[in-house]
Amino acid sequence: MANIVARSDVLPPPEDGQRTDPDAGLLDRLREHDEAAFGELVARYHGSMRGIAALFVPSLAIAEEVAQDTWIAILSGLPRFEGRSSLRTWMLRILTNRARSRGQLEGRSRWVASLEAEGDHEAAVDSDRFSDDPSSWPGHWRAHPRSWQGEVEERLLSKEWQAHLRTLLEDLPLAQRIVVMLRDIEGWPARDVCLALDISSGNQRVLLHRARARLRSALEARPDAT
Repeated sequence: MANIVARSDVLPPPEDGQRTDPDAGLLDRLREHDEAAFGELVARYHGSMRGIAALFVPSLAIAEEVAQDTWIAILSGLPRFEGRSSLRTWMLRILTNRARSRGQLEGRSRWVASLEAEGDHEAAVDSDRFSDDPSSWPGHWRAHPRSWQGEVEERLLSKEWQAHLRTLLEDLPLAQRIVVMLRDIEGWPARDVCLALDISSGNQRVLLHRARARLRSALEARPDAT
């Protein structure tokens, strides 16, 4: 992967509240060999790391092994961490490199060589959803997407809908799935995702938009979604 600094000219500016490393306090304690600080870091990120690793490898058991190996690498690499990115971004770079290598070893080589190239030909929204009538606002929605305001919580509490969402996420192209997982499930800001995956700001936006559009279209297609 390219050096992380090389992406600085195509990254979005730090978002409000993201100008400092959210784990800076833990980092200072880690450098002082505080075992409790390491325990806090593991509690904060292990679940996310295992979930991301699972995108690359064939089983949760192997994803757990990758996450455990990553923690060992993080501990050994801390003296060399220069703080050019946030701690969690640096940790995810280590994780994705290890998970990708393990996936290739296990015969699940699904990571594209360049995230920049994935889905360039793909429309984010089906063109049939837009009007082509020159007399009635061509290019505009034939019918606006249905609003789910007031229904989202009810749907998310449904085990059936949760299972359906997990299936839809599994069906997304890998790069889109990783980006939407980090942005919408893990709550990462755009800049951290760009740095961690070594992609441009524009490509991050495209991947996120296409992932959200696919999910919305698939959810709207359910018989009980109307």
